[in-house]
Amino acid sequence: MEESIRKAGILLEALPYIQSFQKKIVVIKLGGSAMSSPKHVEGVLRDIVFMEAVKMKPILVHGGGNAITRRMKKEGISARFVEGLRVTDAKTIGIVREVLSGINAELAGMIEEMGGRASAMSAGENSVIRARKHRLPASAKAAGEDIGFVGEVDRVIEKDIRKLIGKDTVPVIAPLGQDERGRFYNINADIAAGEIAADLAAEKLVFLTDVAGIIRPDERGRETQPFSSLKRKEIESLLKEEVIGGGMIPKVRAGLNALEKGVEKIHIIDGRVPHSLLLEIFTDKGVGTEIVG
Repeated sequence: MEESIRKAGILLEALPYIQSFQKKIVVIKLGGSAMSSPKHVEGVLRDIVFMEAVKMKPILVHGGGNAITRRMKKEGISARFVEGLRVTDAKTIGIVREVLSGINAELAGMIEEMGGRASAMSAGENSVIRARKHRLPASAKAAGEDIGFVGEVDRVIEKDIRKLIGKDTVPVIAPLGQDERGRFYNINADIAAGEIAADLAAEKLVFLTDVAGIIRPDERGRETQPFSSLKRKEIESLLKEEVIGGGMIPKVRAGLNALEKGVEKIHIIDGRVPHSLLLEIFTDKGVGTEIVG
């Protein structure tokens, strides 16, 4: 009986959040680092099916960098990165397309198997990202180097995404874009998720990764509890202090850009924690770090 009462209490705590987020768009970026375990991926997708069931409008954007690197190694190609971006020649973009399309179809299929509705959107007719070639800024150490088929988001085909969420279907989007000539480009998934959230005026943009949030190590370099909430100015200070570094930088930059364009809140949470997505959205305490304007 006590366990049943406890569960009922959890539902009552979630009720006001469920009510307030009905019909609200939430863009979820599932990173390659958080996709290392099938168990973790399954848990995230079940959370997304729950969100759809309570009339939220989740949009899933996924990465696949680790799988791409493994496939490149199998093909005898060494992965090389410039300014954090994967150098992508003609052969590599073919591998990127194949790997991301496979992941994309698999994720959409899993959502369907769990009783949800999903649409795989990777490339070709289903592509919702128009891209342009990324050129390294003049300030970059490798300025002027051609890094191949690496792209930036030129625009998002918003109407195609809205059509799906209007039918209570989860768009599952791979970070692949095409230019006006039909050429494919590999796009940083964090940036793609940020642009999609901004263009659709999402309520939230959630980055699921393999860390607990934004953390300032103690004087001995040990990890501490993550910041629960940060403002834009605090984020800029942490960037200058290099407390935020590595793979967290594109997430934070994409999040700040989305905030500037009208997204209400950004969340960075550990996708390996069971139901971290639901805990962040539907409970009073939440998990991970939220960023507000």
